Amino acid sequence: MNQQAYESGKRAYQKGDWLRALTYLDEAKDSGEAFGEIDHLRGNAYMKMGQFDLAAAAYESALSDPAYGKRGALQCNLGRALLAAGRAQEAVGALTAAVSDSDYATPYKAYLALGKAYEQVGDVRNAGIAYRSAAIDESNPAPAVALTSLGGCFMRLNRAVDAVEAYRTALDFTNPLEDQNKIWCDLALAYVAANRMNEAVDAFGKATSDGTYVLSPEAQASYDAARRAVASIGSRKPSETDAFLAAAGYASSYDPLDPTGASGELMPSPEDTGFFSVSEEDLVRQDKIDRKVRRKHRHTGLKIFLVILFLLALIVGGGIFAYVKGYGWPTQQSVAEQLFDAKTQGTDISGLFADGVSESHLQEYSDMVLSGATVEVTGLDRSMTESTVALTATLGSGIEQDYTISMVRDGLGWKISDIEADYRSAIDDTNTDALVEDNTDSSLDADVDSDANGTVDEGSEVTSDQGGTSQDATDDGQDDLEGGSADGTADDSGSPDAADTPDQGSQDTTPAEGTNE
Repeated sequence: MNQQAYESGKRAYQKGDWLRALTYLDEAKDSGEAFGEIDHLRGNAYMKMGQFDLAAAAYESALSDPAYGKRGALQCNLGRALLAAGRAQEAVGALTAAVSDSDYATPYKAYLALGKAYEQVGDVRNAGIAYRSAAIDESNPAPAVALTSLGGCFMRLNRAVDAVEAYRTALDFTNPLEDQNKIWCDLALAYVAANRMNEAVDAFGKATSDGTYVLSPEAQASYDAARRAVASIGSRKPSETDAFLAAAGYASSYDPLDPTGASGELMPSPEDTGFFSVSEEDLVRQDKIDRKVRRKHRHTGLKIFLVILFLLALIVGGGIFAYVKGYGWPTQQSVAEQLFDAKTQGTDISGLFADGVSESHLQEYSDMVLSGATVEVTGLDRSMTESTVALTATLGSGIEQDYTISMVRDGLGWKISDIEADYRSAIDDTNTDALVEDNTDSSLDADVDSDANGTVDEGSEVTSDQGGTSQDATDDGQDDLEGGSADGTADDSGSPDAADTPDQGSQDTTPAEGTNE
């Protein structure tokens, strides 16, 4: 960049020498160089000289410099240049971009130009909306201009009542030193269109009171018709004004309070929005609220991202916490229940065991598990990598068996590493006591029956209670028999004595009975 030429161009620009300023500014910028400030000044100088296409090209070149900034002002100037060059449709795009820039300090300027661009392309509805936005912009020092243009849009939409309110509000924002005659004339025309002739006559009178404002032929005709209508009100005869209004398209069938208007355009009605019935302070306050809402909306995507990020962090943190505490899927309880279900159904159980379990242990564990049992988990000790499940398996016959199943972590779930069985009697303590009582009663019944038949049951009882003594007596009797037999064999005659026979018989019975007793 040629700094000397740049400084000379700025001095010429400040003096209003636009041609010399352009000459120096063109020299200051190297070929193909993007320098936003120089191009901004060049665009302004071209606008002053009425070379609008060159001005638009200069503003576009300034926008190509991202380091310069001021995009809102450049887009607004570009839109104005395009509008002045007769390129209204392109101007709409540039001005829309200008009002979308939240850093642009004076958006009302872009809104005013945008309203004119919409009017040139025939979009009266959006033109009115743009003028209304310019009017309520708190940075706008003279909202009367925008309100007057808004009233003109209402008139073109055949909404005379709304136009009346717009013009009256414009008068409220002007001071006595400003020229109000044009606004009074427009208000009078709106009164005529709304068939409010007394107010129309008064407004026309104020517009021409100082003699400086000359009514147009159309306005003069309306003024005359309004005065004739006021003069004929006392006679209650149809006036020429009625015919004039009908010829102008303001028939009695038109409802000025219809929010959509006869054209069907959906511009907000003042009766619906309350815009024209509020004070300036209300407008400023509402605009501040709107700005706050727009700022919040600009951060909506970031808020959604932060919420999603927070939820993901919460889910991951919860998952890590559950993993460390020994939780998983499938759970320890479900793995234990699946083991017994697989055993009952006869399906393969190897998939429930850890990889380190051998085939022999797997078969051993399979033999331990009861088939067809109902499982109840009675205890669970879990940690991050190992867990122990205590459960009771109950068969339909009432047999219960306790198990302690050790498990190891397998990914998110669990696999069985060891099974220990705690075997118990199929009959509980209550049934055992009942069985003992039944056996005792049966023994007593047997003793009573034996006594009734004359049998020596005492020997049986003693035999049952004193088994050791009975065995000794039996052994002694056997020894006696063996001794007698030995004596008989030693007899010279080779046969036992006759006297010995009764002794042997007595030895077979009486001594045994005596010993038992």
